Amino acid sequence: MPYAEANGVRLGYQEYGSGRPLVLLHGGFGAVETFTAIRPALAERRRVIGVDLQGHGRTADIDRPLRYESMADDVAALMVQLDLVPADVLGFSLGGGVALRLAIQHRELLRKLVVVSAPCRRQGWYPEVLAGMPEPDEAAGERMRGTPPHQLYQSLAPRPQDWPRLWAKTGELLRREYDWSAEVAAMTTPTMLVYADADSVRATHMVECFGLLGGGHRDAGWDGRDRPGARLAVLPGLTHYDIVDSPALPATVLPFLTHSATPPV
Repeated sequence: MPYAEANGVRLGYQEYGSGRPLVLLHGGFGAVETFTAIRPALAERRRVIGVDLQGHGRTADIDRPLRYESMADDVAALMVQLDLVPADVLGFSLGGGVALRLAIQHRELLRKLVVVSAPCRRQGWYPEVLAGMPEPDEAAGERMRGTPPHQLYQSLAPRPQDWPRLWAKTGELLRREYDWSAEVAAMTTPTMLVYADADSVRATHMVECFGLLGGGHRDAGWDGRDRPGARLAVLPGLTHYDIVDSPALPATVLPFLTHSATPPV
């Protein structure tokens, strides 16, 4: 796996396919392997660059808290270093938050954005999901040894002993309040939001985020001329935990990434 020194982090990444670049950002406790099921469909049409975020997969942690903002800066530096600009970016869950911050902080680097199963403010998660987010406690991480996320980490991490630290730092990140509504409303990157119909994100919040991007405010007209620049897709029969394994996801996002976006009126 190649590495790139980006913003003080030695980021691991993998490339597949050819064509216009598409950067993939995984969810919490994940890695590039998160996208194994859908990667072939994406790589048939695009040059796919999967990135292991700070402390995840093959990317070793550094002495810095996990923050959506700093991880977005990491990815931005990698995109510039690998000459991927402008690139399309698809982020899932935690990676969806990083992708949103990337569009907010580094608009000039992006062509299009796909956010999968991530809210634009913390209270967009269902209450039971918020309550079940990891404890910022290394002892709690020790109790999670042997689980599928730990097994993935154990197989990839340059320092497998850092697992409790990753658990605690991720828990601290996920329990921090945030609300990016105003910044999302000011975004100009053509954006598609994708959710499962049984997602961990509240259905009302899906519509709220779409509204911030200009969607859902009026009828598009018989000829579609008043459709918004943003897109919203709710995939049936899926959950937050299997949406990235479904062939419905690439089938939904590839047309958006391929065709010209209709600018907002």
